[in-house]
Amino acid sequence: MKRPAGLIISMAPLLLVLVLCIPTTVLGGHDYGQALSKSILFFEAQRSGYLPKNQRVPWRANSGLNDGKASGVDLVGGYYDAGDNVKFGLPMAFTVTMMSWSILEYGRQMAKSGELGHAMEAVKWGTDYFIKAHPHPYVLYGEVRDGNSDHYCWQRPEDMTTDRRAYRIDPSNPGSDLAGETAAAMAAASLVFRRYDPAYSAELLRHAQQLFEFADKYRGKYDSSITVAQKYYRSVSGYNDELLWAAAWLYQATNNQYYLEYLGKNGDSLGGTEWAMTEFSWDVKYAGVQTLVSKILMQGRAGHYAPVFERYQQKAEYFMCSCLGRGTRNVQRTPGGLLFRQRWNNLQFVTSASFLMTVYSDYLASSKRNLHCSSGAVAPSALVSFAKSQVDYILGDNPRATSYMVGYGANYPRQVHHRASSIVSFKVNPTFVSCRGGYATWFSRKASDPNLLTGAIVGGPDAYDNFADQRNNYEQTEPATYNNAPLFGVLARLSGGHGGYNQLLPVELPALKPIVSRPNPVPAITSPVAVEQKLTSSWNSNGRTYYRYSTIVTNKSDKTLKNLWLSISKLYGPVWGLTKSGDSYTFPSWLHSLPAGKSLEFVYIHSSSQAAVSISTYTLE
Repeated sequence: MKRPAGLIISMAPLLLVLVLCIPTTVLGGHDYGQALSKSILFFEAQRSGYLPKNQRVPWRANSGLNDGKASGVDLVGGYYDAGDNVKFGLPMAFTVTMMSWSILEYGRQMAKSGELGHAMEAVKWGTDYFIKAHPHPYVLYGEVRDGNSDHYCWQRPEDMTTDRRAYRIDPSNPGSDLAGETAAAMAAASLVFRRYDPAYSAELLRHAQQLFEFADKYRGKYDSSITVAQKYYRSVSGYNDELLWAAAWLYQATNNQYYLEYLGKNGDSLGGTEWAMTEFSWDVKYAGVQTLVSKILMQGRAGHYAPVFERYQQKAEYFMCSCLGRGTRNVQRTPGGLLFRQRWNNLQFVTSASFLMTVYSDYLASSKRNLHCSSGAVAPSALVSFAKSQVDYILGDNPRATSYMVGYGANYPRQVHHRASSIVSFKVNPTFVSCRGGYATWFSRKASDPNLLTGAIVGGPDAYDNFADQRNNYEQTEPATYNNAPLFGVLARLSGGHGGYNQLLPVELPALKPIVSRPNPVPAITSPVAVEQKLTSSWNSNGRTYYRYSTIVTNKSDKTLKNLWLSISKLYGPVWGLTKSGDSYTFPSWLHSLPAGKSLEFVYIHSSSQAAVSISTYTLE
């Protein structure tokens, strides 16, 4: 997993010049179609939960099947972020946002290569989890298992023995960056599924809107609430960028003027028009916001906020020029020509920058204008050509002739810093691998990994193009989901070409049935909290029949039930015996917990059939 670095910023203004230029289709010596297929396959190796029948990575098995159970919520599923067995919400959400953006821009190219369905499956594996992690409008679970206890062990996901505690944000413990990024992910994904599964798309959009409201109303940094994340995914940039990022994606998904106005009115105060960046990552979203808002501007949808959106675009072009080496403050490069930000997992910045340069090149071409840098006008084709050079470096065109995509080419990393790939498959040898025993037997082993982590983009070389293929060299050999997510959009573009598409027109994904599967049926899980309702009386008054219902909530576990929240829908009358908070209900004022085996009763009266009572969340202590 990746620790964030400090921000590189500048306030230099940029000028805009409209010049005609259209980039040509990029061709190259690499098999970008093969690389695309492998980059998507990697996500199947990162899956947590019950694996589906069409799982294509055969050496993985089910894992994390009790995630969330102690907190009274089903958190089975989702992705492990990197070479460990932790589910970190912030980088996972950014991963899903970038996968979705890749599909929205280059889904037609993916369809031609037969990979669109697999790409959509990868998105859905993440969004299915986010739906579970958001059981209440103002509650979001942002982490399962803490990094410290995880790093103490070297185990397969299938063997995990350490605590799988879940961590959440809520109004008392806010996390606007986490909620905002998750809102962006679900809004972007709703666009991906709109044509193929309208009901699922609408469900994602509903969650996205609720999460944005939560993020904006209860402001705070998520790592101040989920403090165990600070060592691994500290939110250095704060949450202002995620608020703008979420608003931009919600405007794309809804066309609701509220979100356009949010971008227009808050561009200055939240930094969208102020920060000029040389980095785009799971932590720092400003360059992504500025690129997306530039698209809205070039589409002619900015309305009277056009002057504000032009300032967003100035900062987007600052980023592009800096990456090209044509700006006033340029991104460092290695002697071999690779963009270099930091030694620890540098390739995450390369893939994300390459994606932004690729889409911005196509936006410029569609609007028939050039990029303007301090050194002069630059043709859009220069952006996609430079992005191609970065991808080619990753795939092996570098001083070491090393492919930094596992399984691509002849010379690639063999000792990846990844628990699951470095230990013999559970299906080959189910003998239990202990927490510390994994370090002695497998981590310290000098041989190649027994399982090929196909498609994984590792951390990559240092500032001098040097690389040590050693399992303990986590800065260079550990992969991450957010390394791959932006890359498969670029690979689709390089593989399928531009095709003459206008990237500023509304998204229309191909009319095909994608390979999107619902989760497999899983064994029934008996809930430790039971809810039983019964009709106790009825009477007529003024021609209407009223019913009194008694509802019993029982703690069937052997622990104390706390922090209980109930959801009650189809309720048309008063409730006695609960405390209402917003749209949810919790313990009455005289009760703060429910001991093992005990019950509480509440009643309600209305002139209808029984209401729908369900458990939103709880904890067992």
